[in-house]
Amino acid sequence: MKNVNETSEVTYANVATQHHYNDDVFPSIVVNNTNCETVADTVAFVKANQAELEAKLASSGALLFRGFPLDSAEVFDVFSAGFGYPNFTYQESLSNAVRINFTERVFTANEAPKDVEIFLHHEMAQTPISPSKVFFFCQSAADEGGATPLCRSDKLFEALKAENPQLADDFKQKGLKYTTTMPAADDANSGQGRSWKSTLSVETVEEAEAKLSELGYSWEWMADGSLKAVTPVLPAVVEMTDGSEVFYNQLIAAYMGWKGVRENPSSAITFGDGSDIPKEGLERASELAEDFTFDLEWQDGDVAVVDNYRTMHGRRPYSGDRKRVVLVALVAADR
Repeated sequence: MKNVNETSEVTYANVATQHHYNDDVFPSIVVNNTNCETVADTVAFVKANQAELEAKLASSGALLFRGFPLDSAEVFDVFSAGFGYPNFTYQESLSNAVRINFTERVFTANEAPKDVEIFLHHEMAQTPISPSKVFFFCQSAADEGGATPLCRSDKLFEALKAENPQLADDFKQKGLKYTTTMPAADDANSGQGRSWKSTLSVETVEEAEAKLSELGYSWEWMADGSLKAVTPVLPAVVEMTDGSEVFYNQLIAAYMGWKGVRENPSSAITFGDGSDIPKEGLERASELAEDFTFDLEWQDGDVAVVDNYRTMHGRRPYSGDRKRVVLVALVAADR
């Protein structure tokens, strides 16, 4: 391993499509200064510059590491662990999306078909337990498409509040409830096919009901053995330590991407008091989000660290023979 002092200077790059918000660049791009030749060098570089990198992440909302020697799930595991953050395993999450683990820390970003768009969302914001940061690693970029859109949720909410202050205040004051249905058995062919046993980490109906009760859910068992669950009131807006407010939820992904929700939004999303969210408000939030979205066009070996409170993410459709492989590691919540 090289001497840490040789690798300690952080080199930033700029691209024409980056966003500029006052003194912040979104996302910030960190490039290898050629001194990081191994993952051990890279971890030493991170540790030597962690205060600066974390400050950039907090102000920008996302950091992209490009040109570093990262080429496998195992190496990505070492890199992401090098930050010293507490791990958030997928097994302990309450998401019912299907993922495949490579290591205890590292799993696939999504198993949805490549022609399906995954719309903007904060990771697991539709559940009471969500991560504070998301590491994305591009092991293999698609031939065409497959970008990860990143959206500054604080800027989106600022724009929404300026345009429709009543709707913004309703989101802030009322919060949200989400309704999801978990199948009786794991369905690897469905993007939301994680069974209620897998989602809740239980084996019996009694254990499932005890877990749901503890978390504040209401629920209904369906005739086919699936489980329909309604969350407790969850935030639609979260205030950050700097006083900014972020549109912290999964409304855009639910409205634009969940089956049947665009036709009947209240089937899956309502205000926290159970009242309907105006459909035109959901449409407008989805439209406004594009103004604050940067498409991260992946290169092999890229790693993006995303502040899950400040920045939403998604996935553009892709095509071609080359298999797109983007892996994820999560950081446990710090609030």
